[in-house]
Amino acid sequence: MNRFEGQVVVVTGAGRGIGRSIALSFAKEGADVVCISRTQANSGKVAEEIRQMGRKAWAFGIDVADSAAVNEMSAAVLKEAGKIDVLVNNAGVTRDNLFMRMSEEEWDTVINTNLKGAYLLCKSFIRSFIKQRSGRIINIASIVGLTGNAGQCNYAASKAALVGFTKSLAREVASRSITVNAIAPGFIETDMTGALSENVKEAFLKEIPMNQIGKPEDIAGAALFLASTDARYITGHVLVVDGGFAM
Repeated sequence: MNRFEGQVVVVTGAGRGIGRSIALSFAKEGADVVCISRTQANSGKVAEEIRQMGRKAWAFGIDVADSAAVNEMSAAVLKEAGKIDVLVNNAGVTRDNLFMRMSEEEWDTVINTNLKGAYLLCKSFIRSFIKQRSGRIINIASIVGLTGNAGQCNYAASKAALVGFTKSLAREVASRSITVNAIAPGFIETDMTGALSENVKEAFLKEIPMNQIGKPEDIAGAALFLASTDARYITGHVLVVDGGFAM
């Protein structure tokens, strides 16, 4: 299938895990992809994988919470690619700690990357979407933003806010045929979850009705659907992909 032939897709946090899977999945279905990661090395590796598929790819190593860097990147992308069709705000970090011990730096780092980063990326491309009267924005939230989680007040707050941001922006741009949706992943097999102890993983598994950890490809599949013409009438929605954890 080449559902995204001729389209340009921007993916943040594309250097590994869920972001890498999303970037490669769009490329496999015909899209040219802008890979954004904190390091040029990580985004460059994924961009090269995409070029090996015969697609165009651009790599940027920037901090998504840096407005100057984001604006410079978006200007370069629009100049070289001419447009973008899909924006996937996937970049995210954790700085877990009990609230009593959580430092201001741990709070700010998570909020700035997870929430401000999505704001800056949307802000930098929204005029282009409005001008072409089309576009798909997909924000990667988290099941934690819907349920909360001890030791993650900063992360849960950033992801819950991202849901509110998604629903509000969806209302603002719907008349221009731009959809804005979110995906709330559950427990997914990534470097982030790989660092957890076996005891913690087993505890999570007991709470998941499907009794298995999700894969990055499960989130990529959801992103492809929301970006496709099949989802043209879906906006302001949060698609939960969690194996039944929060049902």
